[in-house]
Amino acid sequence: MAEPVTLEQVETLVVQLPPKDQLKLLAHISDRLSDTLSAESEVGSDQEQQVRDERLQLAKALCEEVEDVADDARGEFDAAEDIRRMREERVAQVCRSDV
Repeated sequence: MAEPVTLEQVETLVVQLPPKDQLKLLAHISDRLSDTLSAESEVGSDQEQQVRDERLQLAKALCEEVEDVADDARGEFDAAEDIRRMREERVAQVCRSDV
């Protein structure tokens, strides 16, 4: 396996190249970095879009829940009657389970 090269060592080698080759090397490095950064930004963009989509779905689900609660709260209700009905249902369940 090759030993790691330091930036200083690379600079020493680059200065030994003719200016035309230095420009070619610069262009090559620039292209490679541009491709790498472009690919990274696309991945980041996809992840950001996915997060936005998930948040939008969650917001829609919460809105539907709120609408359901609002629908349930509309109209008149008799709390005493609701309690009586629940008690009767519970008594019927208990009586069935005793049999």
